[in-house]
Amino acid sequence: MKTLAGPASWSEEIRRSRFIVNAGRADSQADSLAFFEQVNKADASHNCWAYRIGQSYRFSDDGEPASTAGRPILAAIDGQGLDHIMVVVSRYFGGTKLGIGGLIRAYGGSAARCLQQADIVQIAVLHRYRVQVPFDRISKVHQLLGEYGATKDSEDYQQDGVTLRIRISRDQLQPLQQSLADITRGKARIRKLAD
Repeated sequence: MKTLAGPASWSEEIRRSRFIVNAGRADSQADSLAFFEQVNKADASHNCWAYRIGQSYRFSDDGEPASTAGRPILAAIDGQGLDHIMVVVSRYFGGTKLGIGGLIRAYGGSAARCLQQADIVQIAVLHRYRVQVPFDRISKVHQLLGEYGATKDSEDYQQDGVTLRIRISRDQLQPLQQSLADITRGKARIRKLAD
């Protein structure tokens, strides 16, 4: 997943209107709304925004004609292939109407320019799994988790073995499964949990 390394901003004037863009990381809807509260300009004509968090997204035109601000901002986010991000574009109206096409280009373009100059990081998405292993192999399993970049959420001891709840990137799952099968002689069981 690509996301912002930190907050980014951009401002420009388009036909006498001032567009101020603020973008930041948002891992939940609450994060995105908190970011909006932090950066929106109370004296601006409009504070339009969009966020993308996995399959979840929302946008607002804040009084601009429908789909001329929020949707182009979202398109700029998606165009850069970014996730877990909130973008707010504040507009100070300068007296010249931009028209529907002009608004779409102004909001989408200024958001895109902000994101193009932002510092981007690649973050591995971790998925949740339940791993069941025999008692006598638990220390070796802990070692394997570290080797494959997995993190342990919990560890429960039962009568027939140990159950771990882990998080691991999808590309490391197959190698971990093979190693677990090797060290447990096929007795380890892995099941995907809801993310």
